[in-house]
Amino acid sequence: MVRGWRWGERAWTKEGAWRGGVALAALGMLALLVLLGRRHGFGAPEYLQFLLDGLRGGSIYALVALGFVLVYRVTGVINFAQGAFVMLGPMLTASFYERGWPPTPGLRLALAALLSIGIVAGIGVAVERWALYPARRASPLTRIIITVGVYLILEGAALLLWGPYAKVIPSFTTLSLADPTLRFGALRIKAQSLWIWGALGVSLLALALFFGRTTLGKAMRACAVNRLAAQLMGIRVDAMSTLAFGLAAALGAMAGIVLGPATRPTYEMGLELGLKGFVAAIMGGLVSFPGAVLGGLLLGALENLWAGVTVAGFKDLFAFIILILVLLIHPQGFAGSEAEVERA
Repeated sequence: MVRGWRWGERAWTKEGAWRGGVALAALGMLALLVLLGRRHGFGAPEYLQFLLDGLRGGSIYALVALGFVLVYRVTGVINFAQGAFVMLGPMLTASFYERGWPPTPGLRLALAALLSIGIVAGIGVAVERWALYPARRASPLTRIIITVGVYLILEGAALLLWGPYAKVIPSFTTLSLADPTLRFGALRIKAQSLWIWGALGVSLLALALFFGRTTLGKAMRACAVNRLAAQLMGIRVDAMSTLAFGLAAALGAMAGIVLGPATRPTYEMGLELGLKGFVAAIMGGLVSFPGAVLGGLLLGALENLWAGVTVAGFKDLFAFIILILVLLIHPQGFAGSEAEVERA
């Protein structure tokens, strides 16, 4: 009894030290950002504006990270083709919307988005069946390299199909290029931000219902816990892997589509968003859906604050500094455990 208690005390102390270190690091980073902001005369309204704008980007990172976690938990593969799915969603949507049918803009945009999500989900299924399933007995590194190759192929195909030019998706609110701005005192929120936050909320609700209420969802959860045991219980693990890729591709496409009106989609947009989604997933432990969402929101808020008080060009650099720090200090992230990561 005493021996077990001492082991638990050591484990608790180690975990407590980690959490305390993270809290101190976060406080130190926040203090640094405040000090840097004071040099520009920033006050509470400016910081809140940076935070809101960062949460918009963070929601996109969270959606992309959910795809990474979904595939990794079921298959054990880190899918670097996820960024290509993010790019294909808005590019296909813009192409379908430009065709001018049906004539009602709102209906045309909705159908274009739904059709694009379905096509990208089908591409995700094809990637798993044709690229990863034949290499199912290969090493994890080999399968990761395959996903990198798939990303490069899809990006190259997008360049050939659409060229280097940016596409245009109208605002979901006005169905035009103008996106209205909502004002709350000194704060300004773009209407498209509400659609982005709504997409994240709907995705989380749909995933919770799918994994908690459906037979397929419970089968995927069983594969995430122990693939061998799930197979012995009669679950088709290969089919669950295919479904995981399809769902992850759909999440990536949705992320790109709701972001599309706030930026100009291009064939190369998937690289940055895919890598930042991966950073968010790593921050959350790579096995936790809530951790992925929290990691994405935190990353978006911190990098936008950092860009606001320093130089905007350093914004992309900040995400990878965070990645290196997390991997060096606590590779399991703040929502995962070593046992969970090893089991996945």
